[in-house]
Amino acid sequence: MTQGWWFRVSGLAAISLMLGLSMAAQGDPAALQQRLNAQFRPTTTTADRTDIVTAGDVVTIHKSNLVMFAGTAVPATNNYKNGGIGQGFGTVLIETNPNTVQRTFVPEEKCWVTGVQVQKDGVIFHLYSDPYNGIRYYGDLKISFPNKKEVPPVDVALGLIAEVLTVVPSDDQDGQPEPAPAQGGGASRMRGRFDPDRPAFASAPEAAPAPPPMPAIAPPPPPADAPPPTIAIDQTKDQVTAAFGQPLRVAKLGVKEIFYYKDMKVTFKNGKVIDVE
Repeated sequence: MTQGWWFRVSGLAAISLMLGLSMAAQGDPAALQQRLNAQFRPTTTTADRTDIVTAGDVVTIHKSNLVMFAGTAVPATNNYKNGGIGQGFGTVLIETNPNTVQRTFVPEEKCWVTGVQVQKDGVIFHLYSDPYNGIRYYGDLKISFPNKKEVPPVDVALGLIAEVLTVVPSDDQDGQPEPAPAQGGGASRMRGRFDPDRPAFASAPEAAPAPPPMPAIAPPPPPADAPPPTIAIDQTKDQVTAAFGQPLRVAKLGVKEIFYYKDMKVTFKNGKVIDVE
């Protein structure tokens, strides 16, 4: 009897140990959501997605084939799995519509994150772009878990996300991601052009060497007793930038506009200063 009781207790202990190891191998969705909320500060946009209300973190895209739409009721859906980004069936149907305004992003382009949601089979990022020819694009990117039936440990999930998106360091964020250059190169410069007055394949004459650049003339130093620049209520944006230079970041809040400097925040309304912090 004692031996049978011991085997039952041992069996329960083994089952408890296996369950504990299984739970340890899985991640905690709430803990992962908390880490993501701390790592990716969300950006708030207007209801019609035409502008930014509150600027959050800028992220760099590390994979190709990320599609975003503009002017559609639903955002483009993208899925990162097995090292690549693909699109959902509904997105592919919308893409084929010739009236769809869309853009495909390339590695190392930047955008904003407007929200992050942990689901049972992956993490969804809501993305929003800067204007490209006056158009802002938006789309969802789902980063699927290796095993769609369980959430991986937090560090494993964060490593998977870092393959696709990483936050730009705060020192490198100027408040706006830099738009990529327009696709398609300009006219190329060729030497040895065909010239009907010269034999075929004649090379172009060597151009005369360019004169050395003039040395830069340093501006005279300001007077020793010159007063520091100041800001006054009702000054215009031009007056502020003339005194303090271009801001590090600009945010629009309806009729208000905020200039962020290193140690100062200037709020404008209808183009004039109403508050300085």
